[in-house]
Amino acid sequence: MTSKLARASQNLLNSAWIKPFGLLVLTVVLWDLTVRIFAIPAYLIPPPKDVAIAFWNEGGMLLREAVPTTTATLGGFLLSALFGIPIAMLIAGSRTVESYVYPLLVFSQSIPKVAVAPLFVVWFGFGMAPKVISAFLLGFFPVVVAGVQGFKSLDPEMRDLVRSMKASRLQAFTMVNLPHALPAIFSGLKVSVTLAVVGAVVGEFVGANSGIGFVLQRSIGNFELPTMFAALVILAMISVILFWIIDLVERFTVPWHASQRHDFAATA
Repeated sequence: MTSKLARASQNLLNSAWIKPFGLLVLTVVLWDLTVRIFAIPAYLIPPPKDVAIAFWNEGGMLLREAVPTTTATLGGFLLSALFGIPIAMLIAGSRTVESYVYPLLVFSQSIPKVAVAPLFVVWFGFGMAPKVISAFLLGFFPVVVAGVQGFKSLDPEMRDLVRSMKASRLQAFTMVNLPHALPAIFSGLKVSVTLAVVGAVVGEFVGANSGIGFVLQRSIGNFELPTMFAALVILAMISVILFWIIDLVERFTVPWHASQRHDFAATA
């Protein structure tokens, strides 16, 4: 009985979620101690207790405001995947397309999205569209870069093997190229979904009357720092949950990849 309890305790301590949770608890403790020791005013950095009270009092409102932010994030992320993966295929498959398109994509990333976000409000109004476009612009580039890397990293000997087996272009793509590129594509999607959250908030900053970005802007204007910190925690939770969903899909989609073998072996 004792050995079983010790084994269960060891498995709990080695679980994937307990370590980051422990680090999070340690961070909150250090945060509270720092505020107390250095007597930092609440209007600069609120103590964790005030943030917890803001959660308790404003939790329903924050969850309601998280809905449009999450919707805009998902819309921008899906557009990033829908356009980013085919463009990555074109760039990886054609030197001509790469020479024309890839430099322009890199150049577009040097333009601050906060600077062009007001234009989307002028062009598309104050609805959901500007936030979705802003999320799309931030999430698009990582998908393209990761997809190009994945499609280009196929071993030339594997290509020669596919040609020698008289496989058609569609067969070669579905059976070799795409499976080989999926790990890199999922890496890009993980980065994309977190950046899409940032893009949605940027869109809410410049023109919105709802969403977590609107709450942040209003809280900063009213010096309601506990509410602002609580909204930031909600944003972090949205990013973590969406990242975890993509990671879960990756585990079931490419279980054969080296990065997933340890997880599946441990689960078994």
